[in-house]
Amino acid sequence: MPQIAQLTADNWYLASQLFWLLVVFAGIYVVIGRGMLPKIEATVDARDRKVADDLAAAKAAHAAADSLEENYRQQSDASRAAAQKAVADAKGKAAKDAEKRLAKVDAEMAEKLASAEADVSAARSSAMAEIESVAAEAASDLVAKLSGVTVAAADSKAAVKAVLHG
Repeated sequence: MPQIAQLTADNWYLASQLFWLLVVFAGIYVVIGRGMLPKIEATVDARDRKVADDLAAAKAAHAAADSLEENYRQQSDASRAAAQKAVADAKGKAAKDAEKRLAKVDAEMAEKLASAEADVSAARSSAMAEIESVAAEAASDLVAKLSGVTVAAADSKAAVKAVLHG
C-alpha cells in the first residue's frame, strides 16, 4: 500500500497530519465543549428544576387535597351527628306526644269504663229489685193458691230477700 509506505518514508508528512489532527480535535473540543455543552447543561438543569418544581407543586396539591378531605370528613361527621341528634329529638318528641295521647285515651277509657260499670251496677240493682218484687208477688200468689192462706206483701218480700241474699 502506497499510503503506508508514504507515511514511513516522509516524517514531515506524518508531522503535518498529526498537526492537523490536533487542530481539528481542538476545534471540535472548542465547538462542542465551549459552545454546545453549556447549552445542554443549561437544558438539563432547567429540566431538573422543572421536575423539582412539579414535584413540589404535586406535594402541595396532595397536602391541599388531604386537608380538603379532612375538612370534608369533619363536616360529614358533624352533619351526621346533627342528623342523628335531630332524629333522636324527633323520636323523643313523638314518644312524648304519643305518651300524652295515650294518657288522654287511657283517661277517657277509664272514665267510660267507670260510667259503664256504674250503668251495669244500676241495671243490676234495678233488675234485682224487679226480680225481688216479681218473686215476692209470685211467692204470695203461689202460697195463696197452694195453701189458700193470704200472705202479706211485706212478709213475702222479706222471705224472697232472705232466700236471694242468703
